[in-house]
Amino acid sequence: MIERVPEVEVYALGQHICMSAHKARRVIDQIRGRPYDEILMKLELMPYRACYPIFKLVYSAAANATNNMDFDKTALIISQAEVNEGTIVKKLKPRARGRSYPIKRPTCHITIVLQDISKDKNFYLWLKKRGWIYKEKYIDIQDKYECFLYEAIFGGRMLWANDGCEVLWDKK
Repeated sequence: MIERVPEVEVYALGQHICMSAHKARRVIDQIRGRPYDEILMKLELMPYRACYPIFKLVYSAAANATNNMDFDKTALIISQAEVNEGTIVKKLKPRARGRSYPIKRPTCHITIVLQDISKDKNFYLWLKKRGWIYKEKYIDIQDKYECFLYEAIFGGRMLWANDGCEVLWDKK
């Protein structure tokens, strides 16, 4: 079960989507924890059938964030995403000689929770410890994302200075 903090999070829920929960989880696992702009690009370019309903849910959650809570779309990340199994639609397909074959159409329920990182106090403190906030002002989300990438690629061997333009190398 997903627990939400109502001040900094919004959600969108899609129920009875006609696809297997296993196929939807394959896509959800690739977008969990990523920024909103990157998610839209990834979902448009992935070749899976599950991408379109998930794209619509992410877009709907972002619309909820901007219209209902006045969040900025550039500061949104997917904090939580889950896929649960729904009901199974059972049909009978008529076959030759009066027989019938069962057809099972699985459904799933998808929940997307977007978090505004500019209004979350705990995330703010975490960013400040990591050096991404300087003089109580946020660095652009694109710079943060590039720093995430460099940390992942170089394994923490590259440190960014607080002003965002100077690069310092450590002694590893």
